[in-house]
Amino acid sequence: MKKQFLIFFIVFVIIMLVSTVSSCSKENGGNTPAWEWDDPETDTSNPDSAIISQGWMLQKSFGDLPSYIRAYKSPATLQGKSTIAYIVVADMSKGAVFSVLGEAKGYKTLSEFYNVDKAPIVMNGGYFWDGSSLSMLCREGKVFSLNNQIEYRSNATMLYYPTRGAFGLMDDGSYKVNWIYTNKNVTYAYPSPAKNKSGTSPLQMPSASFPEGATVWKAKTAIGAGPVLIKDGKYVNSYTEELFDSDSGIGPESNNPRTAVGITKSGILIFFVCEGRNMTQGVLGITLNEETKILQSLGCAEALNLDGGGSSCLLINGKETIKPSDGKQRSVVTAVSLK
Repeated sequence: MKKQFLIFFIVFVIIMLVSTVSSCSKENGGNTPAWEWDDPETDTSNPDSAIISQGWMLQKSFGDLPSYIRAYKSPATLQGKSTIAYIVVADMSKGAVFSVLGEAKGYKTLSEFYNVDKAPIVMNGGYFWDGSSLSMLCREGKVFSLNNQIEYRSNATMLYYPTRGAFGLMDDGSYKVNWIYTNKNVTYAYPSPAKNKSGTSPLQMPSASFPEGATVWKAKTAIGAGPVLIKDGKYVNSYTEELFDSDSGIGPESNNPRTAVGITKSGILIFFVCEGRNMTQGVLGITLNEETKILQSLGCAEALNLDGGGSSCLLINGKETIKPSDGKQRSVVTAVSLK
């Protein structure tokens, strides 16, 4: 009897262990890793073991950073491609400060932004044209620029009103990615984008009642761009709905330099940038799909694509990380920073 009881007990323990592992693997719908980032307070020797285990290498050659901000270089291959990418991770609960730089109009290189702001981390931000921002720029609760409110298609015969992405610090202290639209000076956030698609009939202008689930968007600090890549831990990549199709050559499946910002479930803010266009031989860049998967692998529960291509650039203590694909830093209108 004792032997039978022992066998029964062992089988029971195995079943419980398998059940627990299975439950953990299904957390967040299998989209973002179930692991939480290690707490620097309890693991000072290896605070970011989850990313180090993926081959990302801690960078110290750029000089000292605050203890709550760390920089990493990618392994030589990501998503099966030769890659040069950098991430900066910041624990927002330990005193890190996220800021947006720039005005509605006016160009600066990232080095010029750095010389004014002296933030140890500066990265390019939203879209622009002819010296004017085309993306949301919100600082201290004041909106300086809106996301582009209209898009024309079919030789300007069709007018669309896209809900586009914004990333920022909300009034409640959380960091969120939202699809937003401003109507009559009120900016609304939506749980999903308006289902626009080029070539189909335009939808009505977004408002308090369309699309469904609108709430008044309340941000302290925010940058707009798009598309939204990850929302509530789920892969979304709403490139089509946000009407980013164009003849620019920076489509969702093209290989290009990319820039993104994201936040993990445990409150780690991540800046991401990657090189492309053969500035380093054989490094072509990545697609939006690959960018999204990389950010998911880093634990991002929310992530927004920022301006890419020749605009992609990240400075650490004023020093360039990747080689900008214009051959030099492009003058941009907005930027984001960490202190």
